[in-house]
Parts: sequence; structure tokens; C-alpha cells
Amino acid sequence: MIKLPPNYSEPLPAAFYPASAPLPFSRADFGPDFQWGASAAAYQTEGAWQHQGKGPSIWDDFTRRKGTIRRNEHGRVAADFYNRYETDLDLASGMGLTDFRFSAAWSRVLPEGTGAVNRRGLDYYDRLVDACLERDLRPLLTLYHWDLPSALQAKGGWANRSIVGWFSEYAQLMARRLGDRVPQWAVLNEPMVFVGAGHLLGVHAPGRRHLGAFLSAAHHATLAQAEGGRALRAMLPDSARIGTTFSCSHLTPHRPGNAYDEAATRRADALLNRFFVEPTLGLGYPVAELPALRWLLDRYQKPGDEQRMAFDFDFWGIQNYTREVVKFSPWLPLQWAALVSARQRGVPYTDMGWEVYPESVYQMLKQFAAYPNAPTLMITESGSAFPDVAAEGQVLDAARRAYLQAAIGQVLRARCDGVDVSGYFAWSLTDNFEWAEGYGPRFGLIHVDYETQERIVKDSGRWYQAFLGGQAVESNVDFVVRGSHNLGR
Repeated sequence: MIKLPPNYSEPLPAAFYPASAPLPFSRADFGPDFQWGASAAAYQTEGAWQHQGKGPSIWDDFTRRKGTIRRNEHGRVAADFYNRYETDLDLASGMGLTDFRFSAAWSRVLPEGTGAVNRRGLDYYDRLVDACLERDLRPLLTLYHWDLPSALQAKGGWANRSIVGWFSEYAQLMARRLGDRVPQWAVLNEPMVFVGAGHLLGVHAPGRRHLGAFLSAAHHATLAQAEGGRALRAMLPDSARIGTTFSCSHLTPHRPGNAYDEAATRRADALLNRFFVEPTLGLGYPVAELPALRWLLDRYQKPGDEQRMAFDFDFWGIQNYTREVVKFSPWLPLQWAALVSARQRGVPYTDMGWEVYPESVYQMLKQFAAYPNAPTLMITESGSAFPDVAAEGQVLDAARRAYLQAAIGQVLRARCDGVDVSGYFAWSLTDNFEWAEGYGPRFGLIHVDYETQERIVKDSGRWYQAFLGGQAVESNVDFVVRGSHNLGR
């Protein structure tokens, strides 16, 4: 099978629905306390990049560099969530969501990263939290979703050990201001992505390509993950739930039974799935599978760091989109492994090039739940990007709807197997700026016309609304901005 064509409108083949998780199922199968939400991130949605005292971030800087983003696009307006959050939250509430996950922009509240507070930035997040609560949407606030203040990057950013203290100061500020109303917090969003893509591969901000920068940033992010958790716990009520989120992919060898591919898969798993998880449990880094990490320990880890890296989180956010197939590669240091793309394997894939493989959700829930003392798990991101066509006030996105159904079915499968998983958050509430891919891939349950800022709830969002038993949502909520925004096209 090949990539779904742009005009694809038929349901996905039966092979996309694993026999172990048949449809139909209902919301009641998950129990009354299961959390149903959608997620968003500040830089990807807010826009208002210089509004009311906000300082620049590394993504503001990165997107100004020609050739870093497809079509040279940027997030200066994005989905204009800063100005339209009430509209979008109305749609989320009407969809029947119980929870909304969003992030704060560090440089909106601390323009220099530390020191002087931008009160207008804090006031904005005050209003956003209150707007969630007014609509019976439980807020889940992520402190860091990749948009480091530029002023801190000028001091070395994540490669500077001082960032552990800078981040703790920021966490305390947010908890002090919002802790009376925000019941659940996530410390970091996918640390392996922002340190790997940003410091080793150079395809995300700040655009570095250096093994030493990657290893130092990774270690400092590990420390900040735990210290941020401790800062929140010291400031928040006992009832607050503190978690963090991890990117992950179910990994399988390209040639099962081949010793080289099997070993490469174990190394890739240690780096991509285990690196940030195991230190939180006091297990340290997975050096047995990745001996090269000993260089990190010798160069960057100080006495007492292994204890400082541990923190008893209340939940882990599992963020999964696909599986990866791994083969041995002699050309890639550290893990000596390469990924075999979905295109190369001739399997269906999304606009991101990711294999359509909902069962990966189940596999990763099982893998993380197998750790002794693992906390409650939540799926804090899960979704798919397929081509959308808006016509006559509708977006008939059958492929995305089918993926959403199948992924939720895999969560139910894990719960039936005894996995303690307490929530599912679709990525994403609205279409948004998708980092280096710009505005091409669309993940949203709600379609955004970036020229007019018109919103249309997609067919996938309507299915989610019907599944959750929410209120009816208008097929075309017409909120149009006068004129058009320059998105750098």
C-alpha cells in the first residue's frame, strides 16, 4: 500500500483496525473518571509573538533563518490562539472534552528568561485558565514546550548547567500565580525531541549539530525535569498532580532474528524510549545498552546528580504517533542504528511520513507500565496528519477519524490488560504550526484557514464529540479576521 492520496475520503482499510481492539466501543467502557482531552502548544498556536511585552524565543529566531522551515513559514500569527482562545475553548467544550492541555510560553512571562516578570503575560495565562474553568475544562499546563527564551540561549541554553536553576525559578513563578486553579501540570514536553532535533540533528531550534551539545543538553534537561517537579510540589496544593511527557515509538527490527538489527533496536530503544524515563525512577541512564553514554557521565554528571535526577511523578504523559523499524548502521555514532522509513517499506503513512500503526499506542503503554513503581499513565498526545479539503463548511477527514477511533481502541485494549492509563488527549485541538514542516501537515480536530482564521470542526472532531456525548457543534463556526495575515508564504 502507498500513501493515501490528497483526495482520499474513504474509511481506512480493515487492516488499520487491529482485531484485538474491534469497534464499536463506547465512552462508558473507560469508566466515569477517564479524562478526555485535546492538546495544544504555545508557539504552535498562540501567535502574538511580540505582543504585550513578550520576549523572543529560540523558535522566533530559528524561523527567521532561511531554509529551516518549509516555505519559510513561522509562528508569528499561527492559529491566533492568543486572541481567539475563548472561541477555541467554546468549541472544545461543545465537543464534550473534560480536559484541555496547553503550554505557557516562558518568554511571555519572563522575557529575559529570568528576573523581571512580564505581568501582562501572566495575566494572559490567568485569563486562559479561568476561561477553561468557566467551561468545565480541566486545565493541564505544560511548562516547557520547546520555546526557550532567546536571552537564555545566548547564555548557552540547555547546554548550560545553570538552566536547571533558571527553569526552577520559572516553574515556581507559574505555580505561585496559577497553582490555586490548575490541578495538573506537565514539566517538560518530549525532552528527547527538543534536545535531539535541536542539538544533534539541527532540524529544530536552536539548530545545533554537535554531540557534546546534545549530551550536555540531555543531561541538564534530565536534571531540570526532576528539579521542575520538585519546584512545583513545593508550591502546589497536595491535590495537584505533577507529571512530565515522553515521546516514544514502538520499535521492531528490520530483520527479526538478525543479531545486528536486534542489537540496534535495543540501542535505539535505550536512546529514544528509555533515556529520560529511567533516571526519574532512580535507575540512571541506560549505559549498558549505550556505552557511549559513559562519556556523558564522565564529562557532565557531577556527584549527587543521579539522586537529583529522580522524582516521584504522579503521572507520565505518553506521546505516541507511530512505530519505527530499525536496522544496524555503521555510520551513525552513539546508537549505530538507522530507521527504515514507511515509504521504503511500502506501508501506509501520514503527511509526516510516519507509518499508520495505531497499535504502537498499546505497545508503548505496556512498555512503560512494566516499570516497577511506574505512575499512572496518560496519552497526552496522539494523532495523525492527513490532507484536508474544506468544502461547503465541512472537512470530511475519514482517515483521521479512523486513526482516532483505532488509537482510542488501543487505549481500551491496554486498560483491559490491566494498564493504569487514566486519560487520552488528541493532538491537536486545532491545526497549527508544525515546527520544521510549517503549516503543511494538519493534525487538528478543528480546521483552521490561516488566511482568514475561520474554524471548521472536522468530521473527526464530530465523531469525537458524538463519542463523548458532548453538545452539538455548528458545522461552520465562522469567526473571520478582517484582511489576511502574512504567514511568510
